Amino acid sequence: MIKLNPLTQKKLRRFRSIKRGYWSFVILLLLYVFSLAGELFVNKRALLVSYQGTLYFPTYGEQMSGKEFGLDYDYEVDYRSLQKKFQREELGDWVIMPIVPFDPYEMDYANEGSTGFSPPSWKAGHFCGTDKTERDVFARLLYGFRIAMTFSLGYLFLTYLIAIGAGSVMGYFGGKTDMVGLRLVEIWANVPFLYMVIILVSVMPGWWGVGWQVSSLLFIMVLFSWTGMTYYIRAAVYKEKARDYVSAAKVIGAGPSRIIFRHLLPNVISTLVTFAPFTIAAAISSITALDFLGYGLPPPTPSWGELLKQAVGNLKTAPWIVISTVSALVLTLTLVTFVGEAVREAFDPKKFSTYE
Repeated sequence: MIKLNPLTQKKLRRFRSIKRGYWSFVILLLLYVFSLAGELFVNKRALLVSYQGTLYFPTYGEQMSGKEFGLDYDYEVDYRSLQKKFQREELGDWVIMPIVPFDPYEMDYANEGSTGFSPPSWKAGHFCGTDKTERDVFARLLYGFRIAMTFSLGYLFLTYLIAIGAGSVMGYFGGKTDMVGLRLVEIWANVPFLYMVIILVSVMPGWWGVGWQVSSLLFIMVLFSWTGMTYYIRAAVYKEKARDYVSAAKVIGAGPSRIIFRHLLPNVISTLVTFAPFTIAAAISSITALDFLGYGLPPPTPSWGELLKQAVGNLKTAPWIVISTVSALVLTLTLVTFVGEAVREAFDPKKFSTYE
């Protein structure tokens, strides 16, 4: 069992004292965990198949061909059709499908003559309808949420990592180090972010896989976004190093790294925490906007921005797309903001300071 010190316990109690922030965190965490396990709830692969007395678990396993289940083709089996086949034959074989039996990439042309944009239907399993290529909107929303949250958390970690390193060095050492570092940061901050992202994404090799393209997009966004937080870290460290406990640490022989990581950063953590939810919200908004403009995640990756782009051009034809996508985006950003309010209150430097 993890034993927390009294100061941490006080911070957690203050975090729980703001109910809407605390419950927003719980809801957001549950939604993210739900999205991470999305294959168990939204997937074209079956959860469990019983065929001739043998159990199969296709969800996270290798692709299974139709011949393995007595069908006459070698490509991946259609588990929805297999389920109907077993039900007709009544031989004791069965298939358990997820709640939404579609994945975000699958084009469902079950209805002959369909031209896309099928309205929501509980009977068909499309709870939020389909887009212009008959892909399930709910599946793309769920997987898009997972990608957006994972992307924003990675963006937060990398941005803070660079900003803490640069800001701490400039704020602690001061003098020429601060002057040169500050000039370089100011020059880099004036580089037009949007233009650089568009240019670099445009020249990205098309033969790269989706993983490499998403990682490259994350790296590009971090590369031009860490400067803003650096100013705040520099100012907070510069102010905090004038405290008596820093002078005392120097007297007893503590080196710069120990002073920065053991004494200064714990007392400027409130600055980091205060901006964390806004950084996450900005990352979600940025990746959505870039996807909307066509310079974000590579197709056919599930994306809220791509859904919004479809919605804008088909407001009358498919209103369910804009309603569901905007609702998901607003709900996510609202929850993140409420969590930020509670975390900021929990790490209020006026109430808690660490002098070691």
